[in-house]
Amino acid sequence: MLSKVKFLTISCTQQSLETSIFVRKRFAMSETERPKKVYTPMQARAKAEHYCAFQERAQQEVRDKLYSWGLHMQDVEAIISQLIEDNFLNEERFARAYARGKFKMKGWGKIKIKQGLKLKQISAPLIRIAMSEIDGNEYFATLESLINKKHLLIREENDFKRKHKLFQYALGRGYESNLIAEVLESNHY
Repeated sequence: MLSKVKFLTISCTQQSLETSIFVRKRFAMSETERPKKVYTPMQARAKAEHYCAFQERAQQEVRDKLYSWGLHMQDVEAIISQLIEDNFLNEERFARAYARGKFKMKGWGKIKIKQGLKLKQISAPLIRIAMSEIDGNEYFATLESLINKKHLLIREENDFKRKHKLFQYALGRGYESNLIAEVLESNHY
C-alpha cells in the first residue's frame, strides 16, 4: 500500500510540474504573439477621456498611451487638442497636483519633484507655478521630521558618519543641501 501512495504522489507531482511548464510556455507565447487591440479615433477618444478623468495626466502620458493604442500622429494630436478643449487635460493642473501629491504623500523635496516634472515634459514656467504650491514653513518642518525619523533608525556611533548618512538620505529625497545642513546644525544630530 505504501509503494502505491509513493507512486501516485510522484506521478501527480510530475504531472502537475509538466502541466505547469506547459501553461507557462503557453502563457509566454500567447503574450508575445497576442496582437494589440487597435482602436478607432472615436473609441480612443472615449478611452482617453476615462483615462484622464481617473487622475490628472500630463500631455506626454496621454500621447504615449494613444500611440500604444495604435493611433497615427494626426489622430493623436487631434484627440489631445479635444481633451484640452473639454478640460480633461490641463498641464498646469497636473503640475500643481503632482507637486502637491509628491510633497504631501511621499515627502519628496523640491529638487526631486522638479526632476519628476521634467521627466513628464512639463515646461519650466509651469514647474515654477507648481513649486509655489509648497509652503516654505511646511517644507522645512517636513524636512526636520524626515531627518528626525531617520536619525532614530541609524545605529552609527561616529557622529560624522551619522551626519553624513542623514545628509545623504535627505539629498536622496530631493531636499536642498543648504536646508539639510541648517537642520542638521540646529538639531545637533
